[in-house]
Amino acid sequence: MRNPELRRALGPWSTAAIVVGTAIGSAIFLVPTQMIRAVGSPAELFAVWIFGGVLTLFGALTYAELSAAMPGAGGEYVYLSAAYGPFFGFIYGWTQTWVAKAASIATLATGFFTYLGDFFPSLGRVFFSIPAPIGPHGGPLEIRYDQLVGIALILALSGLNVLGVKVGGGVQVAVTAIKVSLLGGLILLGLLSGRGDSQNFHSSIAAQPGGVSGFFLALVAALWAYDGWNNAGMLGSEIDRPQKNLPRALISGTLAMMAIYLLVNITYFYVLNSAEVGASERVAADAMRRVLGAPGAAMVSIAAMISIFAALNGSILSGSRIPYAMARDGYFFAPIRRVNARFRTPGAAIVLLGAWSSVVLLSGQYEQLYTLVIFPSWILYGMTAASVIVLRRTRPNLERPYRVLGYPVVPLFFVLVASALLYSTFRTSPRESGMGLTVIILGLPFYFQWKRGQTAAAGTLEANPEPFSKKWDA
Repeated sequence: MRNPELRRALGPWSTAAIVVGTAIGSAIFLVPTQMIRAVGSPAELFAVWIFGGVLTLFGALTYAELSAAMPGAGGEYVYLSAAYGPFFGFIYGWTQTWVAKAASIATLATGFFTYLGDFFPSLGRVFFSIPAPIGPHGGPLEIRYDQLVGIALILALSGLNVLGVKVGGGVQVAVTAIKVSLLGGLILLGLLSGRGDSQNFHSSIAAQPGGVSGFFLALVAALWAYDGWNNAGMLGSEIDRPQKNLPRALISGTLAMMAIYLLVNITYFYVLNSAEVGASERVAADAMRRVLGAPGAAMVSIAAMISIFAALNGSILSGSRIPYAMARDGYFFAPIRRVNARFRTPGAAIVLLGAWSSVVLLSGQYEQLYTLVIFPSWILYGMTAASVIVLRRTRPNLERPYRVLGYPVVPLFFVLVASALLYSTFRTSPRESGMGLTVIILGLPFYFQWKRGQTAAAGTLEANPEPFSKKWDA
């Protein structure tokens, strides 16, 4: 019996909510602490946020051309396969499935139970410990009660997304609207409270490491906050009128994130000075505690958990389409290509991603996890941005409903900064970077095995007899 097809059930609001709701998660409530420690002053911290936002916008402009021209399930998997062949599409999909997307989901769940700890401190207790050097920094692996809560949340949202893309998209719109409203309330309360001091913007602390290394270390944290802007493209085959809705969502969503992040950080540093931000484990909660007392801290913790909930839902919704797309084309385990006949969702892929993300959650702490995400992700983000230039040359007749503004400067700048970021991240976080590269290498035997097993239909998109490499030609 023929495998059911995915359904185009996501409209413009759902698509925009996936961009904004998936990207704005735990980071904005946590990473300013790491950023100020790295650069030392609010002025430099704001420079990092602006630079990271412009870089993300350049990525969104570039991806807008690709997503409008090739709106298929899997996002970058489709673009890289079209530009460089199935090998690089596989490397992207393999890395996203086993490292980047799984670690992103695990990091969000870690952020969720970090804020849940405000209400239930006992959740931080150790449930049991594995006396082997497989934990963070090579120590024993400790399994805590709060990690079990994070795993339960991942699995529950995975089950929700099996019930239909429209269900997941509706949840995304509703929770993203609540999230943005709560962030707006945080900004207004902080700036209008009269409890702040503009002199805080001129305060500073001793930067570790400071200089160029500190800038890039802070940039990794900022890019983790922006990460997720590209997720809507992974749902290309389930978005209504993707040629219009995808570019609009990518660009408008990225601009909205930049504005929100800058305003939230202005609020933090208006209420707290640099030393207080650098010493805070939950900077948003501490800022609102200064404004409203204990109820303010509790309000922020609730807002953070709602924000993370939306980001988790969006990540599972979009990320599961990557292993599905690979399996559909014969480059992943065959059962993962199955589409639920009743709900028209890639149920097996959703379950796989949720289960593996739960395992990854046990492997490290918040900062180590987002570094694990950023390094392999930006190798492939850079290659994807370069694919715009490759495809302009190799497929000049490809229909492009949107063309990247500022071509070729915009994609080239994105590629150059991505390269510099990778070099800096590898120097400062060799363990996490090395883990990401190791997983990529481990995928090679699987690729060649699946490549050998391909038939004449290998690489075709479902229900389309044309070769994959020709699918998107005009």
